Amino acid sequence: MLARTAALLVDDDARLAGLVTEYLGRHEIDVTVAPDGERGLAALRRQRFDVVLLDLMLPGIDGLELCRRIRAAPELAAIPVVMLTAKGDDVDRIVGLEVGADDYLPKPFNPRELLARIRAVLRRAGGHRSPPAAAGRHRRLVGEADAPSEDRAAGGAVAQRQLHGAG
Repeated sequence: MLARTAALLVDDDARLAGLVTEYLGRHEIDVTVAPDGERGLAALRRQRFDVVLLDLMLPGIDGLELCRRIRAAPELAAIPVVMLTAKGDDVDRIVGLEVGADDYLPKPFNPRELLARIRAVLRRAGGHRSPPAAAGRHRRLVGEADAPSEDRAAGGAVAQRQLHGAG
């Protein structure tokens, strides 16, 4: 059995985090959520991740600064970073890529496209993998609220829904 992919989602939108966690979890990706840049950086220093999904507009350390810090740290620099943000102007995308993001997906986004982009950056990264995680386990940081029960029960409907976010 192949190891599941470990993703760190740094986003302060709890509803979006719940939807992303649920959708990716059904596709062999365990998601840990950090609601701000400081806790995201702490999580990166505590455990290994295969990919970072990073919002641009965060409380405290913003997504651009967190991306810079990831790229500046030798032990973190190889981890692929996908920016997920409501800031979808050309200039914002270019700056995100210039500071070190491997890909950039503006909100709202289709969860299937997010999954395809994660798989693509992992392929380009040469299969950067974490040690095996417990199958089916979703890790969460800092006690964020779960997605509403109707979102958890929606099953395949989540894949059809466009994911929106404030940041």
